[in-house]
Amino acid sequence: MKKLLFSLFLGLLAFQAAAEVRVVATVPNMGMLARAIGGDAVQVTVLAPPDRDAHYLEARPSMMAALRRADLLVAVGAELEVGWLPAALQGAHNPRVRPGRSGYFEGAAQVSLIQVGGAADRALGDVHPAGNPHYYFDPLRMAEVGHALARRLGEFDPANADRFEANAERFAERAREEVERWRSQADGAPGAVFYHKDADYLTELLDVPLLGYLEPLPGIPPTARHLRELVSTLRGREGVIIHADFQPAEGAEFLARELGWTAQQFPNQVAIDGDKGDYFALVQRWVEAFTN
Repeated sequence: MKKLLFSLFLGLLAFQAAAEVRVVATVPNMGMLARAIGGDAVQVTVLAPPDRDAHYLEARPSMMAALRRADLLVAVGAELEVGWLPAALQGAHNPRVRPGRSGYFEGAAQVSLIQVGGAADRALGDVHPAGNPHYYFDPLRMAEVGHALARRLGEFDPANADRFEANAERFAERAREEVERWRSQADGAPGAVFYHKDADYLTELLDVPLLGYLEPLPGIPPTARHLRELVSTLRGREGVIIHADFQPAEGAEFLARELGWTAQQFPNQVAIDGDKGDYFALVQRWVEAFTN
């Protein structure tokens, strides 16, 4: 009898493990959202490290292995991962998580994007005609994505559908509270220069002036000529320079010296296993930088 009960117990544990929805997220911020919505009913693997530019990764065997086992792929979308995700999906041989199937979820398709349109011309830099893919710097948009993700997870695990929706609403409530506080905190901020268009959603959300970019074109490293033009345009104004931790610091440091501004460098993704608390703390660091 003891052996039978023990076997039943092991079988129950195996069933519970198998019942988890196996989620693969392309970047840590999307992995964070999947954990926030799915809780312990999902098993999340993240493909991109947090300290790398997700535009320029390479498809690796480890990515293909993770995608091969996945039930659901959670991508940023808007062509952020276009340089490596299609190749990783092809190598994974898992049709369930390819675009157009129920196992493929693209956050960009759930929200309105800024900077939509323009020519799909690489001579203009790393352009995204579908819109700016860095919406994860807008917690209100992330909350919309969270509700859509809850509905998708509910298709895989109907027994937990109400729980997923409740988790999504808790995330949305936290987002609304934080944004209200941040708008007050950033009121009157003089403006910011970014390296890339990766925090434009945040300046729009908080009505902080966006003063320029260190890149002359998206994806093109700063040139001496472009930096001199920025100095000439911005001299006499107040502002801050903020860039992500994987972006080179030389251009920001030059601009800071010439203008007498502060240059600050932060992550733009949570840690590989980050949770929603880490996410809101990350955005908070960028908000604080607007006024420092």
